Amino acid sequence: MKRSLQYLFKLLQAVVLVTLFSCVDTDERPNTPTGNFEALWHILDEHYCFFDYKQHEYGLDWNDVYNKYKVRVSDKMTEGQLFEVLTDMLSELRDGHVNLSYSMDYGRYWAWHEAYPQNYSDTLERRYMGTDYKISAGINYRVLDDNIGYLRYGSFSLPVGEGNLDDVLIYFALCRGLIIDIRNNGGGDLTTAERLAGRFVQEKTLVGYMQHKTGTGHSDFSAMEPCYLEPSSNVRWHKPVCVLTNRSVYSAANAFAAWMGTLPNVTLVGDHTGGGSGLPMSSSLPIGWSVRFSACPMYDAQRQQTEFGIPADVPAAPTDEATAQGIDPIIETARKLLTE
Repeated sequence: MKRSLQYLFKLLQAVVLVTLFSCVDTDERPNTPTGNFEALWHILDEHYCFFDYKQHEYGLDWNDVYNKYKVRVSDKMTEGQLFEVLTDMLSELRDGHVNLSYSMDYGRYWAWHEAYPQNYSDTLERRYMGTDYKISAGINYRVLDDNIGYLRYGSFSLPVGEGNLDDVLIYFALCRGLIIDIRNNGGGDLTTAERLAGRFVQEKTLVGYMQHKTGTGHSDFSAMEPCYLEPSSNVRWHKPVCVLTNRSVYSAANAFAAWMGTLPNVTLVGDHTGGGSGLPMSSSLPIGWSVRFSACPMYDAQRQQTEFGIPADVPAAPTDEATAQGIDPIIETARKLLTE
């Protein structure tokens, strides 16, 4: 049966929650550094969703990781020392959705964007956007002087309503094309991403697949469930679109880029996205620290992993010379494509 993305997200969240809380080791571990180390390693071992993929990509061996970090843990260590060791262990997963948090710190892996050029400038964005741009919920927008619409959506954590999208698209109705700039969009609500993407499909479209864990083994997954993007019943866009991406496009924004990339009138312009295709879930350690991790893998329409991001259709990047002249080559590349 064909199911919408929103339905699948809710279904998988329910499945993962049931699986997580019904399958966690019933042997309560002590609130000691050793006990917390064991609890964290086993939570990930039983519920993390990318072990097989990352073993193939860069040789990750979770058992070797256990042996590597076990010797660094002592029941005489401080909480700060324990937090450092556990965060280092989680960084072996190379996953921005894997975090360890407590009141004093937030353990994270951000090399998915920190290790690459930013390919985005607030100063250049202000130059293109000007001061008289329009604001609708989480969207900033204006018409550029070549009659190209420019829409900037910096975070899908900022919701946008159907009425907002109607007004924005009607405002752009006479434009020859549309630029959607999601650079530095670290994600947020998948429902918000789906609501926006639905304005650019004209019929129910296969945009990817999802799975959920069915057991505690690294390879225990359900069959791939197809994900379909439903066309909005409100105002839709039929003209060419360029979606601007960089390495800081992550999670729900990465999914949005993957969905839009399946559409015939859409071109991804800029840099490779950052990735983050695992639906995240949370658990806790005996000490009370919260751990978040990827629990359900998402794939593109060709059943390929997008955990490490997706390439742009047309690569483009800023240069020092262009920046000095107040020019953003990523935006200009999109404008050229849309005017041609």
